Amino acid sequence: MKRSYSNLLEEQLSMFPCVAVIGPRQCGKTTLVKGLSGNWRYFDMERGSDLVVASEDPDLFLRLNSDKVVIDEAQMLPSLFPALRVAIDENRNRKGRFVITGSSSPDLLRSVSESLAGRMAIIEMSPLLWSETAPSVPMSVVERLAEGVTDANELIEGLQPRGTLADVHNYWFRGGYPEPWLNEEPLFRERWSDQYIQSYLQRDLARLFPGLDPQRYRLFIRILAGISGDVINYAQVARALNISSPTARDYFEIAHGSFLWRQIPAFHHNSVKRLVKHPKGYLRDSGLSHQLLHIRNLDALLAHPRSGSSWEGMVIEEILRQFSVLGVSVEPSFYRTGGGAEVDLVCEGLFGIIPIEIKHGQRVDPRDLRGIKGFMEEQKSPLGLVIQNDTAPRLYTERLVGIPFSHL
Repeated sequence: MKRSYSNLLEEQLSMFPCVAVIGPRQCGKTTLVKGLSGNWRYFDMERGSDLVVASEDPDLFLRLNSDKVVIDEAQMLPSLFPALRVAIDENRNRKGRFVITGSSSPDLLRSVSESLAGRMAIIEMSPLLWSETAPSVPMSVVERLAEGVTDANELIEGLQPRGTLADVHNYWFRGGYPEPWLNEEPLFRERWSDQYIQSYLQRDLARLFPGLDPQRYRLFIRILAGISGDVINYAQVARALNISSPTARDYFEIAHGSFLWRQIPAFHHNSVKRLVKHPKGYLRDSGLSHQLLHIRNLDALLAHPRSGSSWEGMVIEEILRQFSVLGVSVEPSFYRTGGGAEVDLVCEGLFGIIPIEIKHGQRVDPRDLRGIKGFMEEQKSPLGLVIQNDTAPRLYTERLVGIPFSHL
């Protein structure tokens, strides 16, 4: 499967000397960079022999390997980044020379900001998108928004489904990590998830945060699955783990920075109403979340009390990933007033402020649209979206559009 990120990577390499591809472990970064066109040399800093070669003299290593070089898991060698800055500055106008990858963003981004600011582009890669597991369609909703389309009729004209309702639910249940797509056995998915969490704790977090209590943080990950989709109550989580509230905040920052959890801030500007200020968040992969909740099949998922939150998180992740694949900068937030009016996702970009409401059902009760209609009126939004599981796109009002997830 050719990943959607391939085009973005090639595009960024045509404009920058170096591109960093960051994202969670096992999301496909190595496969992506090994698919680059041309004769690229590949070095893996988790392979002992490659690490020794690069670490003895990073400046000499980059002089000997000065063009079309991929350095995988680059955060394993912090001394590489100053040397990379020197190598780039020796011929600043030459593009497409280096690609580095990393599984843990806090360490990598700190090195990038200190040594390589302005010299590289950063691509945040995710596991498989719904749009990658399903057939391609003519210009998608997200592509149209990125192109500046804010007319409701133009947005839905000619939209086609990527798959059936069964395909949608299969993707929702399984999530996007490639390995469980290659082996559909339920026992494999369960054991893969356990091994993934263990690797995340022992390889990524133990190196980045050596003082972190792995058993307590494992319990924290289980708690994340249970509160995914909720407004975050740091004090409540702190009590459950018997830690301080500042430590709980640190735990959330670690989970967000290492791509396990997406923390979404509350919408806060240009509002005359009293708004909820605490962020909310989601486990970023629905399949991993379902395994942590011990949900064994789709029937169990549909009956589970966290089903609605899981669906909401999956849809939000898909929308933000599709913008990311296009290289489009979007500021996500959520909107909730003290009176209970709510919008699940607000995307702010060059296209304006677009509120998005998310429903799992086919039929949407008009009463459920009061929050998004009020937001659109207050913020003068050019367009509002309702993502659901209807059979076809529809207009609720002249500016409020219903779009089935299958058509994303």
